[in-house]
Amino acid sequence: MENRIDQEFDAIFYDLGGTLRLVERDEAFEAQARKRIAELCGETGDPDAFCKFLDYRYEGYRKWCFETMQEATEQELWTRWLTPEYPRELILKNAIELTIEYRNKDGRRVVAPNGAQSIADLHGNGYKLGIISNLVTSKEIPDWLEHDNLTQYFDVVLLSCVEGIRKPDPRLSAMACERLGVAPARCVYIGDNLKRDIEGTKTAGFGMFILYTSPEQLKKEKITDENRPDAIIYDFAELKELFPKCPTLAQNRIRRV
Repeated sequence: MENRIDQEFDAIFYDLGGTLRLVERDEAFEAQARKRIAELCGETGDPDAFCKFLDYRYEGYRKWCFETMQEATEQELWTRWLTPEYPRELILKNAIELTIEYRNKDGRRVVAPNGAQSIADLHGNGYKLGIISNLVTSKEIPDWLEHDNLTQYFDVVLLSCVEGIRKPDPRLSAMACERLGVAPARCVYIGDNLKRDIEGTKTAGFGMFILYTSPEQLKKEKITDENRPDAIIYDFAELKELFPKCPTLAQNRIRRV
């Protein structure tokens, strides 16, 4: 992959899990989520054992996702994959909340350090902003953006469970550019996964891929010509100077590997 970047950029897209949003462990929070999942399904057994059973079934769902590059809606996820033998009407009614709690049982989602500030900075510097994420919940992200007063900064939010396709399918990235009204070559994507994130955006024609990582994690990555990022950031605070004013890219700020 050629990592010489000479063009200008109009739009910057964020990945969510492992990038803009991180998991913070909280035992009490997680235990409450497991209890709530059992209640929503009408399950009277041990919530911990029930959730372990759901995890086993979720692995089957994930295998299907990877093979087909599709994502189910919350309703399909629960009625087809996770709890097909439970009362259908009850599950359909609770599917959205179930999916949120299913994610909560593994920890509390928090914004990465300086992540929210980077959004305001880039928007203030004139760039259009968007989100492209593989996610099984359609409500969690809009609620979070509203709660943190971030909705105003994003012109487009694409979630795999809403669109029915998932990264690295390049159609998701192409769709985001089309809705934003910006040519892919003038778009940047920031993600943490060298396969899932870089493959889809580069195939869709994105002009730049930025890997968000840490020096420790970077040492563990196997960088090849095919997955080499165009730039690396260790902190979202770096973005303000990397993209000082739309459509400018500060070449001297690029960290490469």
